[in-house]
Amino acid sequence: MPHELNAPGAGLTELPLPTGDPARLHRIDLAWNELTELPPWIGRLPLLEDLWLDGNRLRDLPDLRGLTALRTLHLDGNALTHFPRSVLDLPGLRTLFLYGNALGELPEDIGRLRNLRHLAAGGNALTTVPDALWRLTGLVSLNLAENAITEVPETIGGLTGLRMLDLGHNKLTGIPEAIGDLHDLTDYLYLSDNRFTSVPASLGRLTRLTYLNLTDNRLTELPDALGGLTALRELRLYGNRLRELPETIGRLGDLRELHLMNNALTSLPSSIGDLSRLRQLDLRNNAITSLPGSVTGLSSLTHLDLRNNRLRDVPDTLADLPALEKLDLRWNKLDGDPEVLHRLSLRGCVVLR
Repeated sequence: MPHELNAPGAGLTELPLPTGDPARLHRIDLAWNELTELPPWIGRLPLLEDLWLDGNRLRDLPDLRGLTALRTLHLDGNALTHFPRSVLDLPGLRTLFLYGNALGELPEDIGRLRNLRHLAAGGNALTTVPDALWRLTGLVSLNLAENAITEVPETIGGLTGLRMLDLGHNKLTGIPEAIGDLHDLTDYLYLSDNRFTSVPASLGRLTRLTYLNLTDNRLTELPDALGGLTALRELRLYGNRLRELPETIGRLGDLRELHLMNNALTSLPSSIGDLSRLRQLDLRNNAITSLPGSVTGLSSLTHLDLRNNRLRDVPDTLADLPALEKLDLRWNKLDGDPEVLHRLSLRGCVVLR
């Protein structure tokens, strides 16, 4: 028999014993079925390395301690209410996905999974995280989003191997200073939809970070240290209470997208024009009254969204933006009919007003 059992989305409601010798299986994919329980034999497969059980209706698991070779366990989108204890006896486990279950807690001894590299426990009912989790120093990605976690300790700074961290959609009121110690954080940092009122200056030490999401918090200002995030490609800050941006934002020379809608901005810093690689600038639903002349430096900008601000006029220099494809000025009250808008339209730019 083949060394794999692949039956994703097959409508299975139960799992019969496969023909041949199941002990030879290396990989099982039973994702997106209708399974409510698993037979005991599935926990006694000594060669099994990958087990995919996403999107079933599992409330519990059989004893898995016999899966001595298991490296990957996917359990997203089931109905687990308790962490399966036998998983802690799988010391070789490197990937554990538990997203979208109903877990109320993670075990205090989760630190036994010393080789864990990827942990996803978002979309559950966690309010706290055990201290042992912050000692899993081999973690490369950690997803705790969509829970009800209220605090992250300074010991998070020990997870120096993290490349991806998602703490979005929780109830956090503060960002620990030690987040600046995560010097390998490169792929993304999600902190959206929490209750932050400020950002620590230490965040600026994440010089390799390419994506930062701080949307839907309660931020009124940003630290000057934000300019230290020189590798950022995308910065999302919408849905806060920002009244201004620091001049240091102009140091983000690799930035491609800047999303600032639904804030309280009245102006932009002149350094905005230093973002020569910026392609999308979303400023919807602010209180901006004018644009700085330095916007002519946005030589890569293709989309500029200024809907629902307080603009009475736009600078003629907008016509000097060579890459601009769409300019949205709807729900402003412009005086007259600015000539620059006709010039942009004639060259093929979509102008909405």
